[in-house]
Amino acid sequence: MSEKNALTSRQLKLLKKLYEDGRRIEVHTVEKTQDELANELGITRQALSNHLKVLKELGYIRTGRGFIDLTDKALELLGEKKGDVFVFVKIEPTKRRQVYNAIRKLKIKKIYRVTGDVDLIIEADKTRLDEILEEIASLDGVKETNTHLVLETL
Repeated sequence: MSEKNALTSRQLKLLKKLYEDGRRIEVHTVEKTQDELANELGITRQALSNHLKVLKELGYIRTGRGFIDLTDKALELLGEKKGDVFVFVKIEPTKRRQVYNAIRKLKIKKIYRVTGDVDLIIEADKTRLDEILEEIASLDGVKETNTHLVLETL
């Protein structure tokens, strides 16, 4: 039986909810109360607590006072940890501010404003590449993108 099948549908739904509501710091972390999460998932606080305990024992999350971190194991299960990609973006000078603001709203790891032949370097997960490229291409002011997939970290 695969790891994914070992979880109940509610536990898998909870992992997805935590991923969607989280923000990446060094780990993918959620800063919500258990009451808020239980209400959003439509379950009791006690049921949520039981699910979190199982997810913690299986190594999918780490918890502490006021936070829940998703582990690499959880991100892999959710298909969110498949490698990195860097997208180099050239922008029309007069449209930079609006492009910067639009790109900030995308689900990406980091945005670097740089000097040289490109204006931005976007760091993201490979699993989101198509979505990210489509969003960037639709932005008024983007002149060109150049994508680089990370093969390995040396």
